[in-house]
Amino acid sequence: MHRVGLTDYNQDKIGTARILDSQPRVAGSFTELVLVYTAGPYGVDDTGGIQVTFRFASDMGTPQFTDPKAANFVSAEASNGAILALTYDVKGHLRPWDKTLRVKVARGFLKENDTITLRFGDRRQGSPGIRMQTFCEAPFQIRTLADPFATLNWCEVPEQPSIAIIPGEAAAWRAVLPTIVAPNVPFSLGIRADDAWGNPTGNVGGTVLVEAASGKIEGLPREVRIEGGARSALISNLTVSQPGEISVTVSRAGETLAVSNPARVQQGELRHAWADLHGQSGETIGTGTAREFAEFARDLAFLDAMCHQGNDFQITAEFWKALNELTAEMDETGRFVFIPGYEWSGNTALGGDRNVLYLHEGETIHRSSHALVGELADLETDAFDVAALFDKLRGREAIVLAHVGGRYADISGRFHDRALQRAVEVHSDWGTFEWLADDAFRDGLRVGIVANSDGHKGRHGASHPGASMFGAFGGLTCLLVPELSRAAVFDALRKRHHYATTGCRLYLDVGVELDAAGELHHEDPALGGKGVASTTSAKMGDIIVGGGKPTFRLTLSSASPIERVEFRNGSSILETYRPYASQPVGKRLRVLWEGAEYRGRGRQTIWDGHATVAGNTLTAIRPINRWNLDKRCELTSPECVEWTAVTTGGFGGFEADLSGTDGKLHIETPHGTADVDIGNVGFEPFVLDCGGLDRKVSVQRLPDDNDCWAIELTRSFERSSLGDTALWVKVVFEDGNAAWTSPVYLVPAS
Repeated sequence: MHRVGLTDYNQDKIGTARILDSQPRVAGSFTELVLVYTAGPYGVDDTGGIQVTFRFASDMGTPQFTDPKAANFVSAEASNGAILALTYDVKGHLRPWDKTLRVKVARGFLKENDTITLRFGDRRQGSPGIRMQTFCEAPFQIRTLADPFATLNWCEVPEQPSIAIIPGEAAAWRAVLPTIVAPNVPFSLGIRADDAWGNPTGNVGGTVLVEAASGKIEGLPREVRIEGGARSALISNLTVSQPGEISVTVSRAGETLAVSNPARVQQGELRHAWADLHGQSGETIGTGTAREFAEFARDLAFLDAMCHQGNDFQITAEFWKALNELTAEMDETGRFVFIPGYEWSGNTALGGDRNVLYLHEGETIHRSSHALVGELADLETDAFDVAALFDKLRGREAIVLAHVGGRYADISGRFHDRALQRAVEVHSDWGTFEWLADDAFRDGLRVGIVANSDGHKGRHGASHPGASMFGAFGGLTCLLVPELSRAAVFDALRKRHHYATTGCRLYLDVGVELDAAGELHHEDPALGGKGVASTTSAKMGDIIVGGGKPTFRLTLSSASPIERVEFRNGSSILETYRPYASQPVGKRLRVLWEGAEYRGRGRQTIWDGHATVAGNTLTAIRPINRWNLDKRCELTSPECVEWTAVTTGGFGGFEADLSGTDGKLHIETPHGTADVDIGNVGFEPFVLDCGGLDRKVSVQRLPDDNDCWAIELTRSFERSSLGDTALWVKVVFEDGNAAWTSPVYLVPAS
């Protein structure tokens, strides 16, 4: 065994650490934490010291040592007067305990029973405290290590201090229905309340009123009592007899708390199953246990399907075995699908990140490396690069998805396998990455489109990004399946029968009708296989060889007004449809910023800036996709709005109500400045190119009222003269959500 980790030499003589007030703290709150390290028999020598580390996933406020009146001020004192020096490094220790605050004994030394008192959020000189991480965790460890010999060979103290981080008060309620309900077939409604940082909270004890906003639902109680401490409620055995559409409202004391997603009541061979196929727990770099992770997905996010995707170089043989046992235990046809799998986490030069999903338990994990796995007995099973991974998986019941995380996926050349790599992930907590789909279209690949969370904060399926480097709410993938089973989910992934969203739930269906029959393929015809049928009709993800002129159809029903629909052929936008185009331009002004620096880890783009109006006033603003509550977006006067913001590929911004329709708008950001005549701005946005990776600022006006929440459209498009015609849509909603369908691929008969 090679050593991965730290010394445990005479650990009982290293010293101890404790937290003076170990009461639970509310997620995202400001507090003071006092940690006391007591030196052991070795003491601590001159230039030795201690360090406390936090998980990569933690988004606790960044410690600072210079302004005792400001937030996140941290101080340290030695009981014997030794001089201490403090430093902080976000990547100063062994993964996943990357974030490191180091206390160095800069002058003097400690003997046994001398102490170092470390105050996180020292309030003695006016600091409001340190902001706790924004997501719940029990235990939240302040992992403490000591270097008594000044050798930098760190040893963990025998017992690690910890506290519990708990949810705050309810700030937003959620009501979740299935997307498709069959007449007279029982279904369930899920209800939960989240705190301001997206943590389901039990601080809502009492009764809420539930009623059908549309349609008639049998078995729906008028009142639902949520017991104190319960973080969700599930109302089961509901039925609807008549086809149509239903939704539900949740209210209390005359206030509407939540309106559910729409549910379509229809007969049909397919249901829409919601999945988050990408995220990991605390056994690797995430939070909590894998069981807690899955229970959150099933019981709080109300998912239908999921997969655990831990970084392979942290998955020990013991954890791989336990994970397979867990997926087998929790996978339950008709209720919840739990797929075994892992993230192949190879370096960018070797192909970048991939998700590996297995149909069955008991498969071999082919790691990219054993970087943090000490046992080397199975070293020969490693896959050095993505091409080697494909070689090892070929002929197995496996599916590979390409994604962008810390390492972005290269899907060119030998780093794509048409039989195994079935989809690209265009959205996750890390941001939005349509360019990965563009890479696929550029190379003539025929892949589906997925979105998942890649969540690290234990909230699988409802993955709020919090206040860390993650720039977006986690996505979801909707799979078109005849039943809720693992086999059906795999079949849908293989056939690309799915669409993706930034986390919202909606009904979305696209297809193609041909005026002459073509040959339907589920496998990429480039592999040489035969078609499965002759047809004039195709659904999302289908591949049709030959055939006539296509008519594209779209049906959509959402929980937010539709801002636009983009009909696309591969990377080209064929048409942008705005359902309100015939209405007059109103007084709603939208300013959006979006994009990233580049493809790699440092993709965050800072947009801190302001906008002013002249000859007009701003009567109200509403932030869009402001997930990090540490960031501001506020009116500082009737003529000025100021913001601090970051994007990682997706978009954010604000919508403002204007007092009039004329005047001038001036925008300043670090990446560009613009002066815009408000009277000339319409539904089609003014766009300021800001370089980087699809970086831009856009300004548009909307009608005063957009009541288009559902559409049915057909369009006739010409096929491409050369190569594939890949027909798909992107939909953008007024609330900041977006959705993408998998393309229908029309392949020339030749």
